[in-house]
Amino acid sequence: MSSGYDVWFTDDAGEFLARAGEQLAQDPVSGTVVTTIAQRIRDSGPGDLPHHWFAVVTGPDGEIAGIAMRTAPFAPYPVYLLAMPAAAVAALAAAVLGRGEDVGGATGLRPAADLFAAAVATATGRTVVNGLHHRLFELGTLVEPRPVTGRLRPVRPDEAEQALAWVQQFFADADEQAGRPAGHDGEAAAFGIDDVHRKLAEGVLWFWEDDEGRVVHLIGANPPAYGVSRIGPVYTPKAERGRGWAGGAVAAVSRLLRERGDRVILFTDQANPTSNALYQALGYEPVVDTVRIDIG
Repeated sequence: MSSGYDVWFTDDAGEFLARAGEQLAQDPVSGTVVTTIAQRIRDSGPGDLPHHWFAVVTGPDGEIAGIAMRTAPFAPYPVYLLAMPAAAVAALAAAVLGRGEDVGGATGLRPAADLFAAAVATATGRTVVNGLHHRLFELGTLVEPRPVTGRLRPVRPDEAEQALAWVQQFFADADEQAGRPAGHDGEAAAFGIDDVHRKLAEGVLWFWEDDEGRVVHLIGANPPAYGVSRIGPVYTPKAERGRGWAGGAVAAVSRLLRERGDRVILFTDQANPTSNALYQALGYEPVVDTVRIDIG
């Protein structure tokens, strides 16, 4: 390209990790979404994805300047970007449009995602709407929450349907708590029973049950990628909120993941002050902001 930036695409997650793995390992926290999805696709296949590619942007010096992917299983199938210079973003936008793809959204680290959406909108005569704003946190020193009754335990296979219902409700309640129209409906629809069974097999889905054996909270995580484990979802049904279940569960899972040697991270919805305060009180520290933008 005349800009001096080159964009390489592949639909082979293994090939992508072989090329970009060293770069991703340098900042495995900010790259968490890309690394976990790439590893999952490499190990289990992409499934039925309308768009499925990974991209590496190299600069004039031949070094990797940026990384992106398009693997979202929900409309408008946004492109996900990690941090990169503005010139690399422009080259990526031109290359994606040059493939003849209709790009309806962008997500990922700011400001790269904002710049990409703006470039696509300008090139196609459309407009952008900033939708979801999240913040990535990493656990520093774990601060124990106030004691609560009960215990953390793995979700059992016979409880998969209940876990699925709670994960899907988590997405709906996240929008309600943030006081906005549905913004996570695509994620909710894309998450199915196979995803629950995958998490059960990976050992990263738990319930918190009280002293009476009642299930009162659901918490999940992702398998570690480059030594980093990401917690989520974290869901307490409305009738059980305000009793400390979430704090107890997040602390317990954080401790479990850290004890096995992982760095522990999670995303929060910036429009939900309750969850942001909870995680910071437990010792989570902000790392980077992300955004999801619709182009229409």
